[in-house]
Amino acid sequence: MRNHRRLLLGSLSALTLPLACCSKGETSQPAAAPTRAAVAGSTVVYVGTYTDTGSRGVYRLSLDASAAGATLGAPVLAGESQNPSFLALHPNGRVLYAVNEVERFGGRVTGAVSAFAIDARTGDLALLNQQPSEGADPCHLSVDHQGRNLLVANYGGGTVAVLPIDADGRLRPASSVQHHQGTGPNRERQEKPHAHGIYLDQAERYALATDLGADRVFVYAYDARAGTLTPRAAASLPPGSGPRHLAFDPAGTHVYVINELTSDIIAFGYDTNTGALHALQRVSTVPAGAGSGNTTAEIAISKDGRHLYGSNRGRDTLAVYAVDPASGRLTAQGEVAAGGRSPRHFALDPSGRLLLAASQESDSLSLFGLPASGMPAPGGATARLSKPVCVLFAAAR
Repeated sequence: MRNHRRLLLGSLSALTLPLACCSKGETSQPAAAPTRAAVAGSTVVYVGTYTDTGSRGVYRLSLDASAAGATLGAPVLAGESQNPSFLALHPNGRVLYAVNEVERFGGRVTGAVSAFAIDARTGDLALLNQQPSEGADPCHLSVDHQGRNLLVANYGGGTVAVLPIDADGRLRPASSVQHHQGTGPNRERQEKPHAHGIYLDQAERYALATDLGADRVFVYAYDARAGTLTPRAAASLPPGSGPRHLAFDPAGTHVYVINELTSDIIAFGYDTNTGALHALQRVSTVPAGAGSGNTTAEIAISKDGRHLYGSNRGRDTLAVYAVDPASGRLTAQGEVAAGGRSPRHFALDPSGRLLLAASQESDSLSLFGLPASGMPAPGGATARLSKPVCVLFAAAR
C-alpha cells in the first residue's frame, strides 16, 4: 500500500462545482521539560520517515533563524521506529507521537502508534509504549488540546480510532473505533474506504475525517472525557476526488479539503454548532492544460489566515492561494517549485515566517521564507534524509 501510493504520485450530496484553475542518537528517560524542545538555542524539527530504504525512524534537526537568514542542521536519528510516517506533539511539548505505518502489529492486522518522551536537553526520543491503531497502515494522527486523547486514521483499515493518553504521555488501548463505508470510481485507489486524516475543530466538539476511498468527509461528535466518536454526518465529494487532508481557517468557520486524485481543493463553510459542511468553491492546484500524472498531498493555511498552500506531487510544486477572510473563497496566486521530487508534506513554523517541505522521492528537505505576499521564497537551506514523510516543528522559540 505504501509503495503503491508513492508510485501514483447533515449528509451532503455530491458537489458539482466548476473548477477554477490555478495560475501560475542515544535515547534518554523522561524528564521535566519546558513546553518546547531546543538544542543550543535552535528550534528542533522532527521528521518522520519510511524506513524501507535507509532511514531508521524519527529524525531531528536544528533550525536557526536570524535577521541574516535561516539554516538547517544535519538530520540526526532521534528515535528508532518502523515507518513513523506521521507525527504529532503532546500539548505539554514533552511527548511526541508517531504512527507506525505497517499492516501487522502484535500478531494482528493493524498498525501501531508509538509514544516517545522528549529529552529536554538533546531533543532525543525515548520510547514510552506502543498501542494498536485498530486498522492497517495508519497514516495520520492528532492530539486534543487537553492532551487527553490521540486520534488516528488508518488508511488500509478504513477506520479512525481514539486512544486515551495517561498523565505521563503513555497511550492506552483504543476507547472508540469507527469503520468507514463507501467506495469510489477509481478501482485501483478507491476499492474500499481509506481513512487519510482526522482533525478536531477549534471547540473540539467535532472530529472531521477525510476518506480517500469513500470520497467523503465523515463528521463525528467528539467526547473528550469518554474518549468516543459518534457519527453525525458525511459530506460527499465529487466521485473520484480522493479527499486526503484538510485545514481549518484560524476562525474555525471554513474548512479546505485537498483532493489527491483530482488535484483540487474544495472550500467549505463550517457550522461550528452542528459540524455541518456546505460547499463554497472548487479550485485546481495545477494550471489549465497541465495534463495528468499529478497527485496532491498536504494542505495548510497561514497563521493570519490570509494564504493557503497545497503541494503537488508529479508537478512538484507548492500551489498558493489568497484567502478572502469574510467569504472564505480562494484566489489562485500561482505556484513555486517545491525544491524536490514528490513533496509529501510541508509545515509552517510557529512564527508563520518559514515553510519547510519534505520531498519524499528526492530524499530532501527545503526551507522557504514566507513574506507578506504569501508566495514562498526559496531560502537556500536544504537537508538530505532518506524518504522524509512528515515534518513537525517542536514549538515556538
